Amino acid sequence: MPDTKNKGDGKQNRGKIRTSKSKGDGGGGGGGGDADDFDAWMKSRQLLKPDDQLDLTEAELAEEVTKVLTPTNTNVVHNLVVFSFKEGEFVPAPLPGNTVTLISFPGNSLHVDSEEARRQAEETDDVAYPLPMPNYSLVEQRDAELGEGEEGEEGEADDEDKMEDKALGGEEEEGEEEEDEAGGKSGVDGEEDGEAAGPDDDEPSEAQPAAATTSKKRKLINQFNYCERAALTFTYPKRSVDTQTIPPPRSQFGANVLQWVIYDSYLADFEEQQKDNRRDDARIVKRGMRQKKFKDKSAMAEQLNKKYLKCWQILERMINQNIYDDIANDYRYWEDPADEFREGEGNLLPLWKFQYEKTKKMSVTDILFNPSYYDLFAVCFGSHDFMKQTNEGYLCLFTVKNPSFPDYIIQTDCGVMCCDIHPTYPFLVVIGLYDGNVAVYNLRGDCKQPLYVSRGVNCKHGECVWQLKWGPDMTDGEINFYSVSSDGRVFNWILMQNKLWVTTIITLYLEDGLVDGPDGTKVSLKSGGCCMKFHPVDPKIFLVGTECGYIYKCSTAFSSKYLMTYNAHNMSVYRIDFNRFNSNIFVSCGGDWRVKVWEDMRADPLFIFDLGSAVGDVKWAPYSSTVFAAVTTEGKVHVFDLNVNKYKAICIQAVVPKRKNKLTRLAFNEKLHFIVVGDEKGVTTSLKLSPNLRVMVKPPKKQLYLDQTTLQISKLEKLLSLVRELPEGNIEPDTATTVRS
Repeated sequence: MPDTKNKGDGKQNRGKIRTSKSKGDGGGGGGGGDADDFDAWMKSRQLLKPDDQLDLTEAELAEEVTKVLTPTNTNVVHNLVVFSFKEGEFVPAPLPGNTVTLISFPGNSLHVDSEEARRQAEETDDVAYPLPMPNYSLVEQRDAELGEGEEGEEGEADDEDKMEDKALGGEEEEGEEEEDEAGGKSGVDGEEDGEAAGPDDDEPSEAQPAAATTSKKRKLINQFNYCERAALTFTYPKRSVDTQTIPPPRSQFGANVLQWVIYDSYLADFEEQQKDNRRDDARIVKRGMRQKKFKDKSAMAEQLNKKYLKCWQILERMINQNIYDDIANDYRYWEDPADEFREGEGNLLPLWKFQYEKTKKMSVTDILFNPSYYDLFAVCFGSHDFMKQTNEGYLCLFTVKNPSFPDYIIQTDCGVMCCDIHPTYPFLVVIGLYDGNVAVYNLRGDCKQPLYVSRGVNCKHGECVWQLKWGPDMTDGEINFYSVSSDGRVFNWILMQNKLWVTTIITLYLEDGLVDGPDGTKVSLKSGGCCMKFHPVDPKIFLVGTECGYIYKCSTAFSSKYLMTYNAHNMSVYRIDFNRFNSNIFVSCGGDWRVKVWEDMRADPLFIFDLGSAVGDVKWAPYSSTVFAAVTTEGKVHVFDLNVNKYKAICIQAVVPKRKNKLTRLAFNEKLHFIVVGDEKGVTTSLKLSPNLRVMVKPPKKQLYLDQTTLQISKLEKLLSLVRELPEGNIEPDTATTVRS
């Protein structure tokens, strides 16, 4: 009992002892040595006033100086930019944050009041409880007893702390295992703590029994259902296995080695090597014979496939002709009886539509009929929208005998902008690409790889190739062709034995294009070429249309002069075409909505027609000297006959919807009276001309022997005589301008 009382008194006086000790230390009443040390320390802490310190008044000292601390870092660069490859431009760099993480540890504990802990407790049917609060009374008692300096009391305090720690440890273990025992222990400890600590420690002592009265509890380690398992694998016993083998046979050999013995052994070895070589040669011969047989079989199979393919093509054509029997009859024999009641007007009958599955989203960039096969025509597929260029291009050759699928397909890496078929060798096709390259294909062979292709930076155009034209064979028999591009140059390409040889024919400089350069020197401006047309009689003369609206008459014999300059259009010149019956007459169209008919060496046009929208292509009819047709971006085909009406078209017909599609190219068939037009959706439409659009000239009764060509020429000359305004005897001067080459 005395021990218990002293123990309780010690706990009650613990706070007072701690307070008095702290006061005694602060007041310096411990002893004389401590006071002297304190005075020495205070003297060393006195502030030294410098001599140049300012003397401030009381008002200045009482003035409040406000200092604001902001998280803004003034050393950070705010106008720093980085290049974004996704957006293709420089974008501001993100500013660095002001927070610096010094240390970071991932934890697995959850707060008991959080939503995640509540949900986990509901799933596992466990109740979480907080960790036990530390008993600060024990710590304060230990500090007080140590301050008194009594060894006996310090020993008792240590024993008391040990006993209370054991009691607390037992409380935690029993709280986890059994509910009743945990409640009892915590109650006894609570009574002892109540007697020792007094009213100040009532709250912790009451919180512990309250937490212990709950049901069986378990700590939440983490949010996963974790369990630890261990297993011991079976260890196989070791054993030794011994084996005894039969020793190899032994024999003793002795002989005398002479030179002839060594020589004979070498000869025997050489014969063995020769036998092995003969065997290898026989194997190689057999393998070569097998490969030859395989090649022969492959060649035979390829020939059979070609024969089968030809048979299937014929069969496909027969099926298509049976399916489109009505259209085939109209294609050959249709005559519109309504033309008898329409004076000076005609119409177009739609026939087939030619299209390829892979070219639905591409534009028709050029159309050309084969000069040897009237029913076969080539269609180029690319894009006129320079912001939406495709990654591939096609050249398809269609025939009216099979409108469902092209007979030949050539695929390229970029858009095909133009093509031309050789007049003497109809199997040779040259194409111009959007990237400035040109390629020559042989239709009789494999269309996958070109025979010739331009390579290198200097052996190609700098920009898009707009038009190509085969030229007459050279004196040495070499095949060549010409090309014009937006880079302002006209090239002549010669097909050598294994490569393309290129020569610059002319560079298109503007006549008044001298401007001051950045360094003060004069710079000549170039004019980009858009189209090209050779003279039908003189193969050295050709016309070039430019992006500035000019038409230059040039010659392949020299590159320093323009034979004639026509101020043709206000915008780009899209197409030029010579008349089939009079080579001095040609027609041009451009983006300024106009179609103009010109006479050679005359600066002013003979006829001007405004079609109300940009004109993509214009062509003279091969059967009449006064008929030509044009297509516009409104989706309409305009057919003119100057002999019938010199002021407007005799046929205007819409082929595609105005708002959704545009017509780009046009071509006349050389034998039959129908035309082919292409649009921006990759569809090629064939149209039959009505009788009023193909009226032939009737010879006079006294000149029935005259052929149609002579009659067409006389008809055109009669028309031109009415249009020309030059007085009799005056001749238009032949003026030429000089440009830099």
